[in-house]
Amino acid sequence: MKQTFIVAALLLMTTVVHAQKDPRVREYLSPKRVLWQSDQTGKCVNNAACLLKQGNGQAELINKDMLVLKSSADHLPGVLLDYGKELHGGIQLVTGIMEKHGPVKVRIRFGESASEAMADLDTLKGATNDHAIRDLIVELPWLGGFEYGNTGFRFVRIDLVEPGSELILKEARAVSVYRDIPYVGSFHSSDERLNKIWATGAYTVHLNMQQYLWDGIKRDRLVWVGDMHPEVMTINTVFGYNEVVPQSLDLIKKVTPLPEWMNGISSYSMWWVRIQRDWYQYQGNLEYLKQQRNYLVGLLNHLITKVKSNEENLDGMRFMDWPSYANKPAVHAGLQAMMVMTLSDGAELCRILGEEVTAGKCDSVVKRLRKSVPDAGNNKQAAALLALAGLMPAEKANEDIIAIGGTDNFSTFYGYYMLQAKAKAGDYQGAIDNIRAYWGGMLELGATTFWEDFDLSWMKNAGRIDELVPAGKVDVHASYGAYSYKKLRHSLAHGWASGPTSWLTEHVLGVQVIAPGCKVIKIEPHLGDLKFVEGTFPTPYGVVKIKHTKMSSGEVKTEIDAPKEVRVIR
Repeated sequence: MKQTFIVAALLLMTTVVHAQKDPRVREYLSPKRVLWQSDQTGKCVNNAACLLKQGNGQAELINKDMLVLKSSADHLPGVLLDYGKELHGGIQLVTGIMEKHGPVKVRIRFGESASEAMADLDTLKGATNDHAIRDLIVELPWLGGFEYGNTGFRFVRIDLVEPGSELILKEARAVSVYRDIPYVGSFHSSDERLNKIWATGAYTVHLNMQQYLWDGIKRDRLVWVGDMHPEVMTINTVFGYNEVVPQSLDLIKKVTPLPEWMNGISSYSMWWVRIQRDWYQYQGNLEYLKQQRNYLVGLLNHLITKVKSNEENLDGMRFMDWPSYANKPAVHAGLQAMMVMTLSDGAELCRILGEEVTAGKCDSVVKRLRKSVPDAGNNKQAAALLALAGLMPAEKANEDIIAIGGTDNFSTFYGYYMLQAKAKAGDYQGAIDNIRAYWGGMLELGATTFWEDFDLSWMKNAGRIDELVPAGKVDVHASYGAYSYKKLRHSLAHGWASGPTSWLTEHVLGVQVIAPGCKVIKIEPHLGDLKFVEGTFPTPYGVVKIKHTKMSSGEVKTEIDAPKEVRVIR
């Protein structure tokens, strides 16, 4: 008896040790509208609107108020459902009592745009099943339920695939899978467009906070550490501490033994250092930082070996972002700036950890790097990094390059650093205008999350992504993109595009973190043409509440309520 108990206990312990608890929840959402159906006569598609009702996920022994699809030799019926916003997860289908007692084959297509959900898998429009299966044929049970899907989507198309078949469908609910966490940070101003942009950036990152912090929920669903920096800054601003950040940083560290580069990209290993610095600055977790000591010191010493004659000489993939990739002089300038900022951040962290020798090495190499300032190659990405690194006066970078043409040649990833450079130059109004135009442009095209890439020129004669593209209009999702994100393969929920969220909190609401763990913050608002702005900011000690009101004199009245552990400088 005793042996039996011991064996049972050991089995239970083994189960507990090897089980991984999912940090996410599941939520079921009915569609908001039927965007398209293949038949309007009622013969092949009947009562599609019933799917808009709130469901309960339970099959019932009565066929009442259900969608009926009936196929024939010359018509395979289908419907296109719109769930109202980008989601991560899949779909739940609940069937009724069908005449033929057996499973029925249907084709399910998920899409981030209406066009993607209507497309076939091909290289012409770029629809793909890479990273997540979003176009497949399945069998639905007679009088039962079925759940499938693990992708990013807003739209789902359901079709019968065999002639002479019937589908009676009670429900077609989206299964939304996400971390159920509060939005602690907030931003509300006199400009609703800016408010929506802030919230959209926050939601984009929230969707990508799955088991790990992903680049995009449709594609690539991977931990790309460079992509993480704007995402982590958004998390610091909106959610405060979340385990997904250290878990993702540790994952990429674990799979990248030195001297390899993270994700095969030298700048991405540098971003790992810079994220560690910013994460510590906002969250103040010294114990976690200590766990990075060996890898951090090893990586910094490896980076130092990649400096020749006062210039970076990095190998691996040489990369800032995709729109700048072909401009090799600009990439060199950007990497020179990244080396300066990374080794400076590394020296700061090393001193906190008592690694004075490595800190001194970093300082010495930074002095050498500052003696060589490459030309920006008339590139906004490179100019932004040079300005932020102090290799080029921010005012000059902004006036000569970044501000030219407004948001021409902006990018969703490095647009964040362009905004940061404009703030350093004192051009807050220009940055606010850029946010309205560039990120607001995506909203005008129907976006509920921000995209992997975007250019304002795409708006010319463009159809919206939440509608079937009318004749004579351009299908934005199926027409643009480059490199690995051509046409429908393009991700429309990419966390690196969330930069305006943290930027608006830092520079308009005016929250600057001065001491690690937010023990000291400075409130310095820049309202530009706004009449007021108010919001909240998460710290390890609680929420800081802030309100700025522009008086008739032009003076800004500020009200602040902060936890007693947080010292506020005005």
